[in-house]
Amino acid sequence: MAGGGFAASSAGHEFEAKITPIVIISCIMAATGGLMFGYDVGVSGGVTSMSPFLKKFFPVVYRKTQDKGIDSNYCKYDNQGLQLFTSSLYLAGLTATFAASYTTRKFGRRPSMLIAGVFFIVGTILNAAAQDLAMLIIGRISLGCGVGFANQAVPLFLSEIAPTRIRGGLNILFQLNITIGILFANLVNYGTNKITGGWGWRVSLGLAGLPAGLLTLGALLVVETPNSLVERGLLEEGKAVLRRIRGTDNVEPEFLELVEASRIAKEVKHPFRNLLKRRNRPQLIIAVSMQIFQQFTGINAIMFYAPVLFNTLGFGSDAALYSAVITGAVNVLATVVSIYSVDKVGRRMLLLQAGVQMFLSQVVIAVILGLKVKDHSDNLHKGFAIFVVVLVCTYVAAFAWSWGPLGWLIPSETFPLETRSAGQSVTVCTNLLFTFVIAQGFLSMLCHFKFGIFLFFSGWVLIMSFFVLFLLPETKNIPIEEMTERVWKQHWLWKRFMDDYHIEGNQIAGDDGLKKNGHANGFDPVSQL
Repeated sequence: MAGGGFAASSAGHEFEAKITPIVIISCIMAATGGLMFGYDVGVSGGVTSMSPFLKKFFPVVYRKTQDKGIDSNYCKYDNQGLQLFTSSLYLAGLTATFAASYTTRKFGRRPSMLIAGVFFIVGTILNAAAQDLAMLIIGRISLGCGVGFANQAVPLFLSEIAPTRIRGGLNILFQLNITIGILFANLVNYGTNKITGGWGWRVSLGLAGLPAGLLTLGALLVVETPNSLVERGLLEEGKAVLRRIRGTDNVEPEFLELVEASRIAKEVKHPFRNLLKRRNRPQLIIAVSMQIFQQFTGINAIMFYAPVLFNTLGFGSDAALYSAVITGAVNVLATVVSIYSVDKVGRRMLLLQAGVQMFLSQVVIAVILGLKVKDHSDNLHKGFAIFVVVLVCTYVAAFAWSWGPLGWLIPSETFPLETRSAGQSVTVCTNLLFTFVIAQGFLSMLCHFKFGIFLFFSGWVLIMSFFVLFLLPETKNIPIEEMTERVWKQHWLWKRFMDDYHIEGNQIAGDDGLKKNGHANGFDPVSQL
């Protein structure tokens, strides 16, 4: 065994939970969904900076990039079709999330990951073989459906299979693989841009088949989560899997709690409607807010269009791709920092520290660009160019150990079981909606705001940091089933939303009118909360 330990239960007991090889392997295989997502994010910015790709699919943009006098430095890539190529993936993912929520709840986490893998493979084939813009967009839509299913299933899978004390670190494997995927895409783009003959972009888009295949294989090999099996009535199978992943036969206390939580969840007939009830509003507000804020840090604008952005600032094509590789590498390394520190220093500390770092780096970038990069002239000398890359890396690093992984981790661990699948669906929908908004609007915003685009995003960073300071509770090392008692009921504001839970003798009632006797069925009020 890789290690051992105990995870606290919601009733105050300790569940025996070793860190078994099957947990580590399953989490690594599942998190390859992030690898595919990251590759799709990174590859689009690279190919849209390649002249052969632009010449074939976006000739108007190609002419702008070749004739420096046609448009300003900030506006030469401003094209709705070009932005649609990038953003269509996220709009499709938003739509697919609704089906993914049903599949994840009704059939389990593994089937959803398998469906995601199949969508990814189909999309990769269409993109690599694209002959016209329609075929290219259809391929991106297929990839987007894969993103919708993967983002729905993988964070839930990771949260449910991991022992409590390392839940944060294992969950961030998803985000780590996103950053590795982005770096891999940047490296591929840098290499394929040198291929003569103008077909390098096909290689870039086609190599997405590697992470797509890994996700599909992983979905076939991993175990289903005990939570999902119990939720679907497969109790003995759920107990057997629980023994395997915990590395012990002493799983009865944890299993009974899963069964009880599942029973309560099934009594909630309308999970989406239940999400809107007063007692679930804190989790819903925080989940939705974190997805909006994650996108308005501006990170996806930089990751989608890093080569395009560096080209705009006066870097040559090769230099732009090379700079994107550097920022991608920083992204990976900083995410490793998050895996190490998230369960030690806590979620709030990482978010607050990163807020200061991101705000300062964006403001300084805006000042440099405002002074040195004009509409039709570029005075960004080598020293300033290197400094801008350093500042972008500083910003990317801060995001990668904070809002990147924690934007997914915190919502996945705060919803109770009866609203978890619905809550994850809303989380993914919100994320993809605002990812689409940023992807579709960034190049136009860059054209109109110019260097002020960085001031725009820095203002949002300031707002979200105050949100964390006053409204986001710490969830470090707290079992999912214990969140209500130890987190929401202790918070200065959110405890006011918990007044619809009241205990009468040995009974507990919520605003759904359900009342169950604790002695008659071994019911623990704390696990209901």
